[in-house]
Amino acid sequence: MTEVLEITTFTLAKGLQADDFVEANTDINEYLQRQPGFRWRRIVQRDDGTIVDIVAYDDLAHARAGAAGITGEMADSPVHAAIDHGTVDWQLTTVVQHVP
Repeated sequence: MTEVLEITTFTLAKGLQADDFVEANTDINEYLQRQPGFRWRRIVQRDDGTIVDIVAYDDLAHARAGAAGITGEMADSPVHAAIDHGTVDWQLTTVVQHVP
């Protein structure tokens, strides 16, 4: 079974903490849960403060569509103001092994 991960890393906007980012994602989480092919999402914070946001989809087409909606349909979400956009690294990658 194919699984595609949308992996985004970035730092938060000045003065914000991980809890602020999680709170700003309420509408994004609701959006993701409505998307075809959405499987799960994890947000983690590295020791250096970098946020790693991982969203899993069942295929590349669904991943692209879901990601496009975050910058399109969800362009007014408060999450966008919580991110230092100059630090964003965004990738779609296909899982080659899954060990349950």
